[in-house]
Amino acid sequence: MRAALALAIALFLQIASVSSNEPTPEPQHFRYERALTLPANTTGQACAILDATVFAHAASESLNDLRLYAQTAGNPAVETPFNLSVNGTQTAVDDMAPFRNLGSTHGDIVFDLEMPSRPYSAVILDLAARDFLATAHVSGSDSQGGSATDLGTFAVFDLTSQHLSRSTMLPLQETTFPELHVTLHLSPAPNTPAHDLGPSIVHAATIPPSREAQTLYTAVASTSNFTRRGRQTIASIHIPAHIPVERLSFTLNPTFGKNFFRSVSITAAPDNNRDPIAVESLTGTISHVHLPQNPTGGPTIDTAQQSIDAALGANLRTGATVSIAVDNGDDSPLPLASVQLEMRQRRICFDATNSTYTFMYGDSALHAPVYDYGRFFTPSMHPTLATLTPEYRNPTFTARPDNRPYTERHPEFIWVILLAVLAVFSSIVLRNSRTHKV
Repeated sequence: MRAALALAIALFLQIASVSSNEPTPEPQHFRYERALTLPANTTGQACAILDATVFAHAASESLNDLRLYAQTAGNPAVETPFNLSVNGTQTAVDDMAPFRNLGSTHGDIVFDLEMPSRPYSAVILDLAARDFLATAHVSGSDSQGGSATDLGTFAVFDLTSQHLSRSTMLPLQETTFPELHVTLHLSPAPNTPAHDLGPSIVHAATIPPSREAQTLYTAVASTSNFTRRGRQTIASIHIPAHIPVERLSFTLNPTFGKNFFRSVSITAAPDNNRDPIAVESLTGTISHVHLPQNPTGGPTIDTAQQSIDAALGANLRTGATVSIAVDNGDDSPLPLASVQLEMRQRRICFDATNSTYTFMYGDSALHAPVYDYGRFFTPSMHPTLATLTPEYRNPTFTARPDNRPYTERHPEFIWVILLAVLAVFSSIVLRNSRTHKV
């Protein structure tokens, strides 16, 4: 009996320990493929921008199954290393810039800012005031009291009492000056009473994440169909699984030039999921302000914000319906032409040779590749742009054999073995108890 128990345990451990080998990428196991077109005789670094179709048909939202193959005449296709990158900002958090020498000169507010020791491209002023128009003249220097470099003059304003927007950002060209000098010339907004606009309104200055260049986005879905519901303008867009959404952008009729400020509500509901917790919601605003220079010397203002940062994750594992509601309040509905969902630009880069390239995906068994090329990748300033042709199904596709361990393919077998072991063990215990009684 003990021998039977030992045999059962040994059999169970042997079956449970069987594991499959790491799957290798093979062209016939990818469901989808696309050709990459390059200018003739291209060599050196080349990059291709990924679109929504790649995300929709890849085996996971992480794009673990992307592979690139190069082929020359008369030779089999060879896997080609590549680097997958996401366009975005360089730093992740805001910095605070301490200010010094805060005071006034000829009715203007003046102060110096100690800037962080990194590149920056904007300053956001915390001004405790409403209903004002202002110009901010900014110069930079390498040291306290050093020679100054003119960085520009920018409009700053608050028109919230007129149901318009507020902007206290100074959009600079990317720079690294350790000190900025700011001169603010403020005046009350039109049709508002005079109020205190002295140095005490300056509370702080925030330095947002910097960037080498403006973040680039790729459209993933759009619609031009809008409906009305009460005071709201409604749009709905369905997106397949795996597609990231990171920004929402509106397009208005180009002949529309009125000032406006609207609140926008965005929800993302996963398909076939009735759990309200799974529904994501966020809000934002869109606006446009154009004010010509007034006779009292106020600044010319021309600013538009028609995009909203909207990082949505409800769509990653299933499809999702994104609903957009623009609140018009008591104003006439905006003449919206379209609204589109966007993701930050993703692209693959590789070293091109005189070969034909095929981009393949749709093999759920694969893990993310690890290439030395990606570890030591240095982006070129001017890579050759490769274009992805339309997607088509792999004509040689063959499903992978199921090489999972036997216990993974037949989990019920584990319970059969466990029950058998328990039965044998119970029989031994029962027999021993009877023997002791005798």
